[in-house]
Amino acid sequence: MKLIDLYRQIIKCGAQADPRKNKFLIKSYPDSQLLYGAQNTQVRKIMVGIDIEVADLLLADRIRSQEGLDLVLGHHPEGAAYTGLHEVMRLQVDLLAQAGVNRKSAEQLLDKRMQEVERRVLGQNHTRPIDAAKLLKLPYINAHTPADNQVYRFLEKLFLKAKPKKLTDAIDLLMRVPEYKIAAKFNAGPKVILGSLNRPVGKVYFEMTGGTEGPKEVFDKLYKAGVRTLVSMHLSEEHLKKAIEANLNVVIAGHISSDTLGLNLLLDKLEARFKENFQIINCSGFTRIKRK
Repeated sequence: MKLIDLYRQIIKCGAQADPRKNKFLIKSYPDSQLLYGAQNTQVRKIMVGIDIEVADLLLADRIRSQEGLDLVLGHHPEGAAYTGLHEVMRLQVDLLAQAGVNRKSAEQLLDKRMQEVERRVLGQNHTRPIDAAKLLKLPYINAHTPADNQVYRFLEKLFLKAKPKKLTDAIDLLMRVPEYKIAAKFNAGPKVILGSLNRPVGKVYFEMTGGTEGPKEVFDKLYKAGVRTLVSMHLSEEHLKKAIEANLNVVIAGHISSDTLGLNLLLDKLEARFKENFQIINCSGFTRIKRK
């Protein structure tokens, strides 16, 4: 298939799994882009990784020279996709509103947090991998929120069906997921970082999509809205302090393992859509696991 068709389907799959009610109006995700490559490039063999940087692109070029390679697919944004990261964070307003937080309050907190993230990104040398891809003439795209949306929907459905009562049950549930099971072998599996294992799970808020961590000031509002447990990819120390003050439980599912889960779910949908199996080369923390 053509590269542009693959990219458009990535965005479509992301929109279909988007947790917002107006998801079908979504035409693009600023943090997920066709970073380099001719739109009509035929794609069959893909190197997939969580973080694709200059070294990974050099590795991809070496593989291409030895056995052929059509595309490099990364998860985390680079270049223009990285500078667009803060824009997708507004997705979190809807998630917070659905959890019971006042929408206007959520919007005000997200506006402030989005500005912080934008300032943090501006000063960084975000075009290095794109420059390398251009010099190597190596097609390169990334899928961030479209993949993260898959994780959100997957875990939402998993918890809704199993209804874990205690935090230990939530950990056991996550450990049934192959990506988290693999991560546990490297001491990076699901972990309760706040709350005892026998503490009730209660109402769960999933922090799995929306660019990056949202406003830390929102945790007390989530608690007042009835949320008792956060299930997150990761949590900064500043966010953790606010979660402690709000008396929330926090379960860290895992960052790279959650990203891997999202890419796997996305690839499954892409293969089903195009009725073909891509040749996948794993790199940079990614392991291909099919669910078909």
